[in-house]
Amino acid sequence: MEKTIRVRVHDGDPSAFRELFDEYARLVYHHAFRLTANSASAEDVVSLTFLEAWRLRGRVDVSIDGSLRPWLLGIATNVAHNMRRAARRHDLALARLPRQPVEPDFAEEVAARIDNRERVALVQTAMQALRKPEREVLALCVGAGLDYAEAGEALGVPASTVRSRLSRARERLRKLVGTGKLRPPPENSRPPAGHGQVVADRTIAVRFAQETTR
Repeated sequence: MEKTIRVRVHDGDPSAFRELFDEYARLVYHHAFRLTANSASAEDVVSLTFLEAWRLRGRVDVSIDGSLRPWLLGIATNVAHNMRRAARRHDLALARLPRQPVEPDFAEEVAARIDNRERVALVQTAMQALRKPEREVLALCVGAGLDYAEAGEALGVPASTVRSRLSRARERLRKLVGTGKLRPPPENSRPPAGHGQVVADRTIAVRFAQETTR
């Protein structure tokens, strides 16, 4: 009898992780971008998510069948949260250092430009104005297309909690957009051209999987 993808991932089958990366890397990237609002950070989340998935492969529930999408997006959500927390600690540490005189950089001023993605940028700004639980459920349910149960599985909360958080998130977004005070974020934090192509090579998903289990 052919093994399911869940069993193969649980057993540490390198080919299963290649398939997992090929199928879900782009989904994880877009989910990560919605949470981080930064393309470079989203790429880091993709790499770390599949590394963490390999480390946690033994926790995959093989008693049930179904997609591993909620499991992967749950890992990606935690990875993005930890990265944001680490970045805040780094910023606080830098803030305690003595300030150095800043030389003006005229190159940035010359290179600054307005593109035709302002609408996407405004939505991105609104997303970052939400509370973390609201931003997560909106990214999972609206962005990644998970239903309440799948999003609950990804976040480790009941489906009813997902429903209420999503309702609050939508209401808060409506109010934010309705104020007309939102402004696009800096250009270097916007999604890259090419519809958010994942730069990472799929070999990162199996590089660690090819090692023998110790």
